[in-house]
Amino acid sequence: MTSSTETSREQDLLGRFRAGQRTALARAISMVENGRPGFEALLSELHGEMLRAHRIGITGPPGAGKSTLTSRLAMEYRKAEEKVGIVAVDPSSPFTGGALLGDRIRMTNISTDPGVFIRSMATRGALGGLATTTKEVADLLDAYGFERVVMETVGVGQSELEIAGTADTCVVVLVPESGDSIQAMKAGLMEIADVFVVNKSDRPGADKLANELELMLHMRLGDMPQSAGHHGVSLKTVGRHARESARQAAAESGAWAIPVIKTVGQSGEGVEELARTLDRHRVYLQDSGEMSRRRRARLEERVRAVVERRLQRLAWKSGRGEEILAQALPELEGGGQSPYEVAERIVAELGITQR
Repeated sequence: MTSSTETSREQDLLGRFRAGQRTALARAISMVENGRPGFEALLSELHGEMLRAHRIGITGPPGAGKSTLTSRLAMEYRKAEEKVGIVAVDPSSPFTGGALLGDRIRMTNISTDPGVFIRSMATRGALGGLATTTKEVADLLDAYGFERVVMETVGVGQSELEIAGTADTCVVVLVPESGDSIQAMKAGLMEIADVFVVNKSDRPGADKLANELELMLHMRLGDMPQSAGHHGVSLKTVGRHARESARQAAAESGAWAIPVIKTVGQSGEGVEELARTLDRHRVYLQDSGEMSRRRRARLEERVRAVVERRLQRLAWKSGRGEEILAQALPELEGGGQSPYEVAERIVAELGITQR
């Protein structure tokens, strides 16, 4: 049961949050991240003020320069006086449970900008490249009034796919080394990208990677350039053909032609083009109705996740789940009961009957 003191404290936090106090935003994020009492009520109260920001996901393998690129992208938006909220997800420290790398250290060039808010979050064992509450923290940044909310994932390869259900626009960052184009196909990153970025493109192999990506994107349409198998035809020529054909096909069907952009995060080269491309994609999402479809899918997933979270809390914290499990362990070990029978008893304690 919520006390009147707790309710008064939450209302005070809500008032300061709506007044634009950054300390209130930081406290609200900590409240959500740690699952403190009242965090769901806070998010529920703010729901009508969400779904206004452009949510951008930055993902890709470790070492691709995602943090540097995120920082440069934020600087580009600040030129237009847009406010930027950044959620940077890092591996958990095995000792403190906190973010191990701390992206604010790597984003010192924007960390003092009053129009930028950076929050490093630990995965805390969550798979998918995102912390469990990343989506809800993004909601808070949205409700606070940031025009752009950038979510940078931890960078763990094949488990990055969760970002696709979290962002409006998903940017996959690769580097011209060690067969990243093949890894992109294996990891399923080809399926989630709205924009491909070849970062560190001042290194050897950048053009080759960009052309390989253009070719693979075109192959997904089932149309292989006729010249691709001819001897003496360069990959650059084939890539250009693929890019032009893909754009033409997208224009005819009203679809989005996934672009491949080359950047150098350290110098900022190509970042302005990336920002313009992200704006074009946002317009496409709105005009095509895809924005609404993606956001409805995100809200549907959120309801399911909240139901699962509440059921787990009821089973293990509020209910007798832990007690039943502890009592059943000897019989489980001896084969007298199965895990499924014990689970059924725990679920039955919640008053839920399985059909």
